[in-house]
Amino acid sequence: MKKTNLLMLALLLTVLGMAACTKKDSVGNGTTNLRVNLTDAPIDELDSVYVDIREVRVKMGDDSSAMGDNGWQTLTVNAGIYDLLSYQDGIDTLLASGQVSTGYVKEIRLILGDNNRVVDTFGVVHPLSIPSGSESGLKIKINKRLNASLDSLLIDFDAALSIKNEGASGYKLRPVIKLKN
Repeated sequence: MKKTNLLMLALLLTVLGMAACTKKDSVGNGTTNLRVNLTDAPIDELDSVYVDIREVRVKMGDDSSAMGDNGWQTLTVNAGIYDLLSYQDGIDTLLASGQVSTGYVKEIRLILGDNNRVVDTFGVVHPLSIPSGSESGLKIKINKRLNASLDSLLIDFDAALSIKNEGASGYKLRPVIKLKN
């Protein structure tokens, strides 16, 4: 009888010890650390594609509703001018991060500044027009459920499909953006 009680006590202490050592991944009740990284697919016609990123917003919701205009959260952004062509072949960069409500990311918006340009293969700099880039931003529809602890989203610009030479009116960005896991 003593052996059984001793064995039960040892088992109970082992289970309690393991539970006490379990790492908590959650950063807080109902929040997730979210990281947004940026990468690009190659393009042959240009040497550089500079995009002036000022702000990154995420729209949170659940899987059944978009929460109206509520649910927008602004991440801490590494604001600056990014040469998209520097982030190819498996290279990416941290664009923004922050704590957001756990749930579904419905949409990401990249709010852009005015210093957007391309450099062609002859070294000539051309302005890059981005319709509504500085107002409502570049919109990326997602609908992805976040993990409870840390989640990363990789935004992949496809410069070859996104940048159009409009002739005399210059270059225009019509973004083709994919979300990679």
